[in-house]
Amino acid sequence: MPPTTKFYLLFLCINYMTYDKISWVKYMNLLDKYLVKCEICPNKCGINRFETMGVCKAGTLLKIALASLHHWEEPCISGEAGSGTVFFSHCNLQCVFCQNYKISQGDLGREIRIEELAEEYLALQNKGALNINLVSATHYIPQVAASLKIALEKGLTIPIVYNTNGYETIEGLSLLKGLIDVYLPDLKYYDDKYAIDYSRAKDYFNFATQAILEMYRQVGAPVYDEDGIIKRGLMIRHLLLPGLQEDSKNVLKWIRDNLPIEIPISLMAQYTPVYKAINMENINRRITEEEYDNVIDYFFEIGLEHGLAQDYSSATTYYTPEWE
Repeated sequence: MPPTTKFYLLFLCINYMTYDKISWVKYMNLLDKYLVKCEICPNKCGINRFETMGVCKAGTLLKIALASLHHWEEPCISGEAGSGTVFFSHCNLQCVFCQNYKISQGDLGREIRIEELAEEYLALQNKGALNINLVSATHYIPQVAASLKIALEKGLTIPIVYNTNGYETIEGLSLLKGLIDVYLPDLKYYDDKYAIDYSRAKDYFNFATQAILEMYRQVGAPVYDEDGIIKRGLMIRHLLLPGLQEDSKNVLKWIRDNLPIEIPISLMAQYTPVYKAINMENINRRITEEEYDNVIDYFFEIGLEHGLAQDYSSATTYYTPEWE
């Protein structure tokens, strides 16, 4: 390891001693394990993030594109007050249709230290946020875990929502155990052909389903407050893509066969061709109402009970945030 890298590691460790109350030796080992040879997500790039970038294009410093009250999540998450949402820059997937492509695959955002991120959580809590909603934080799991510990020590009391594309590892999720109250994963694809073609994600279904089972082991079935806001538990999202009704049905069947009936499923109709999808023949259109209704009918046919449908008019870029 180059001397400059060692110096920076030591600087970070001393920095965390003040805020996280763990020994610098323990944190040195944590950084060495997860950032010097990064395998935190299924891409398993194995690169030294102090010196270069992997698939996600993230370094060691956190980068966020927005921290604000967000009102466009599912009603049980946003409620009326809003969800305290932190959008992280970069991503471990490369979805050709990503509505947030300017931050996930571009370079928009601002770098932020871990203790500063903890203060962002507390500021959102003070604004009345119902929860802290971490959007696409997979590639920053070690840093995010540290930021949550700092914030909890400083008085963060609202639930933490981990909002993810589902392309996770069990080892990565283990760092979040006890810190996350609500897991909100996507289950995007059943057939890996589509996962590779549209998100460049090898073995997506296997990784995502194993991750979802681990999430359920950590937080269980949903628990709601008297206003219907989720306080703890697992909730799964599935975005319907044009022409992939059978793939969506296989996703629903897996959920039915492997998880309790109480797990809610958010069936999303909001797909809008943007970014590279505009020029891809099979997915350069919205889904039809017939396609959406067909999958919803199947949802009930196979015995699923707890779901959320989305208004067909949601298929627009209107709800994409203005990034910082």
